[in-house]
Amino acid sequence: SGGFQMVSLASLSQVTEKGVLFQSPYTGEHMMLQPEDSIRCQNEIGADIIMQLDDVISSVSTNEERFRIATFRTLRWYDRCLKAHKYPDRQNLFPIMQGHLDTSKGGLRELCLAGFKYRDQQKRIPGFAIGGLAGGESKEEFWKVVDHACRHLPDDRPRYLMGVGYPLDLVVCTALGVDQYDCVYPTRTARFGVALVDEGQIKLKQHEFAPGISDQSELPIDDACPCEACVRRISRGRLHGLLKANNSIAVQLLTQHNVTYMMGLVNRMRAAILEKRFASFVREFLGKYFRSETHGSIPKWVQDALEAAGVSLDKKNQKASLIS
Repeated sequence: SGGFQMVSLASLSQVTEKGVLFQSPYTGEHMMLQPEDSIRCQNEIGADIIMQLDDVISSVSTNEERFRIATFRTLRWYDRCLKAHKYPDRQNLFPIMQGHLDTSKGGLRELCLAGFKYRDQQKRIPGFAIGGLAGGESKEEFWKVVDHACRHLPDDRPRYLMGVGYPLDLVVCTALGVDQYDCVYPTRTARFGVALVDEGQIKLKQHEFAPGISDQSELPIDDACPCEACVRRISRGRLHGLLKANNSIAVQLLTQHNVTYMMGLVNRMRAAILEKRFASFVREFLGKYFRSETHGSIPKWVQDALEAAGVSLDKKNQKASLIS
């Protein structure tokens, strides 16, 4: 919708009630993006789910007045987006919850939520997005905002957490009640030669994966993965060599693998929820993820978030390698 660019290009943009004025870093030319422009573009693309243009600010900013302005402007901009939306019968327009990290009683998050709930009574909203996170805030702040939103948003509509894509975050936030995610992480990390597995990351550029160094170099990324690289059993050593030679095929294969892994992860979580064994799935996932010395013990924020979600862990051993 354009909101991400308002943060990533903050030094090249100016936000007013009219919209966002961007400046080209190459030519200096200015371009105004209004809520109506964002919706027009998304209508033309034809996506099933489209997003309002929101006034989003980096979560680590300390300008409280700016956050207040952004919260109420996001509500007003949603009204403009809704009015400009041409195809409500086939494209679902989601509003975006803002309000910084303020989950206090009567705070910005509650005020924004109340504004959208009022609009939902006037015209049913098909789903809700949780925005303004994954920008550098602490994990403790992060999960509490997600928990607050999920507890107050309707249960019969999807909850979409924007910009969140680390596998651990997905498992924790799904436990809290999130349904949908998006993030550049799986594809971006592939470009750095990193493959995703339940145990964490496989950094294929490292010397240990060079052909002939160890048995690890002879293995595919993941025996159980249906991506092209794993099905064809292209070895980690082979991928290491391609990456070191800057061969783009390696990045393409890793991108396919990481996207396949993430889709598989959410499909496994969905199946576990439908089969009423999600708590067991979470414990099994954590048992793999925190088994290695790289990750160590389960962080307190994960324990606290899962406790809030009603997912019990083995209290006798926080290492999670001992799964009840």
